Amino acid sequence: MTRRLLLLLPLLLCLTSVVHAQNLKLDKLLFGVAYYDEYMPYERLDKDIAMMKDAGINVVRIAESTWSTVEPQEGTFDFTHIDRVLNAMHKAGIQVIVGTPTYAVPTWLVHKYPDVLAITPQGQNQYGPRQNMDISNSHFRTHAEQVIRAIMKHVKDHPAIIGYQVDNETKAYNTTGPSVQKIFVAYMKDKYKSLDVINEIYGLDYWSNRINTWEDFPSTVGTINASLAAEFATFQRKLVTDYLAWQTAMVNEYKKPGQFVTQNFDLEWRGYSYGIQPDVDHFAAAKALDIAGIDIYHPTQDQLTGTEISFGGDVTRSMKTNASNYGKNYLVLETEAQGFPQWVPYPGQLRLQAFSHLASGAVMLEYWHWHSIHNSAETYWKGLLSHDFEPNPTYNEAKTIGKDFARLSSQLVNIKKTNSAAILFSNVALTGFNAFSFGWGAREKYNDVLRPMYDALYKMNIGVDFVDPSSTNLDQYKLIVVPALYAASDALLERLNLFVKNGGHIVYTFKSGFSDENVKVRTTRQPGIISEACGISYSQFTIPRQVSLKNDPFQVGKDNNSVKTWMELITPTTAKVLASYEHPVWGQYAAITQNSYGKGIATYIGCMTSDAVLQKVLETAAKKANVWGLDQQLTFPLITKSGVNQQGKAVHYYFNYSSVPASVTYPYANGKELISSKPALKNAALKLGAWDVKVVEEN
Repeated sequence: MTRRLLLLLPLLLCLTSVVHAQNLKLDKLLFGVAYYDEYMPYERLDKDIAMMKDAGINVVRIAESTWSTVEPQEGTFDFTHIDRVLNAMHKAGIQVIVGTPTYAVPTWLVHKYPDVLAITPQGQNQYGPRQNMDISNSHFRTHAEQVIRAIMKHVKDHPAIIGYQVDNETKAYNTTGPSVQKIFVAYMKDKYKSLDVINEIYGLDYWSNRINTWEDFPSTVGTINASLAAEFATFQRKLVTDYLAWQTAMVNEYKKPGQFVTQNFDLEWRGYSYGIQPDVDHFAAAKALDIAGIDIYHPTQDQLTGTEISFGGDVTRSMKTNASNYGKNYLVLETEAQGFPQWVPYPGQLRLQAFSHLASGAVMLEYWHWHSIHNSAETYWKGLLSHDFEPNPTYNEAKTIGKDFARLSSQLVNIKKTNSAAILFSNVALTGFNAFSFGWGAREKYNDVLRPMYDALYKMNIGVDFVDPSSTNLDQYKLIVVPALYAASDALLERLNLFVKNGGHIVYTFKSGFSDENVKVRTTRQPGIISEACGISYSQFTIPRQVSLKNDPFQVGKDNNSVKTWMELITPTTAKVLASYEHPVWGQYAAITQNSYGKGIATYIGCMTSDAVLQKVLETAAKKANVWGLDQQLTFPLITKSGVNQQGKAVHYYFNYSSVPASVTYPYANGKELISSKPALKNAALKLGAWDVKVVEEN
């Protein structure tokens, strides 16, 4: 099979996986762990299962890390560990998710085919770390297919299996070698047909970067052209989408009715899960899957806020918004139990975290991992059990979670959430913005703009979905928040104008609408097409020094009123000025504006503000959009989320992300607090202890 056909095959097979998923439905909450029999220093499978049962564990994930154990030599397969665990778990009534083991390659494969190791801008990867391969490499693909098919043929009839995970936290791993560049040229030929088109839309005449024959097409490594670099980033994300669709189609050949295929996507990593993943188009990659999955890791102890849990959940729930199978529910395939030494949870925090995942729409919570490893790169990323395998306070708290999940499963599984607000993100805008940021040497990235906006909405208890340029459901929202939409097509910007004209409310930040989808700056006055809805224009911007907002318009105090990092010198055309700059020169310009357009309103934030100002702007927009209600009587650290359960009853979660006990007034219809089984009366007090959670089901 040629390399090009190998890469195109997933597109032909992807539809099959979607069709297979139509009639699936999880009937209970899943509470589980990743389990690696291969890593155990001594025989203890029966003891582990007994402890799992005692903790209410009803699902384990296996096999995704152990290609070299399953296939110790080429074509020689050993399923001992898989069989042991499958049989023992089935006997115990614990269900199993089997992972394809392709994210860490065995030594014999690299020895025979050194080219499976990706060539990056820093040179060729060395053997040792995981995720060091070129996922487009034909030798890797051939042997990945062989091991996947061998496992699937062996396990496909086992009654313990409820689903499969393809690969693990997949990305393209910055593979940029000559073979990948060759595929990229074929991709460019197919997409653009003509070099003249590419030269024109990418502005390649600059610094003699013009390409005059396809044979002369240079490597993108080292390119100074942001348009070409952004296209290569799009291509790399497509490699991931196609690769996961390829694996999914293969697994679909063997899976049984009622089983699912998923993937454990991850987020941008900043020592913990932080923002939109730059290296994966999650919405595109999730299309092949039956249900979306996510890995979410976050600070705990005094730094536990629940923000990352909520953010990761909202992103993952939104991946399948337009699907007709699982809807918006999702799987948490990995999260921490103890994790890093600084993450060992305070008493009550493990429970708080667990119910926080459910509140965002998760139907499974699975810890990475059951046990702590005794010698590896992740020796001190501890599991539910410590290195002694004995019960500990975290394990004992997990036992209470397992019991509550089992008891409340029918009321809390498959919660459906409907939000009136959304955040529009864009992978292309992310890549384009990151290429320039706020100028040479600037450290800020796209997620530094997006996350503060999300965090502000979270702290105000405004539930959000995520949408991207491919989303067709924008009209279902009253408010759309648009951070740094630096690169966008005319069609997308016109859709957003129409959204406002038809009665929607939008909040834009700086650098939105600036360039087209090819990261080519528009030649009109900025912000280009959205000027029509925003009622503003500008042609200059600068870095603020000793600049604040005039007269503290949002009453946030001197320390929170300064402008930082970036400012656009805005002139209103029809917009109302919400804030202008306090500065002897720049004081004539607007900083934040609001414009009525058609039936809706567009707010534009032209500078980087404090979190306090941002929250005030979003609060104003939410109120005008009628996205403001009873839940907004609470603010962080008191967090509330809601949904409708399978019985059609409203469910309200209340969280106290604080060490200080608190009380909230329950404002909805009479119901029952599910954890305590006590009545919850409208307008009565709900008392929350430190790091506590309450769940009310309306009658």
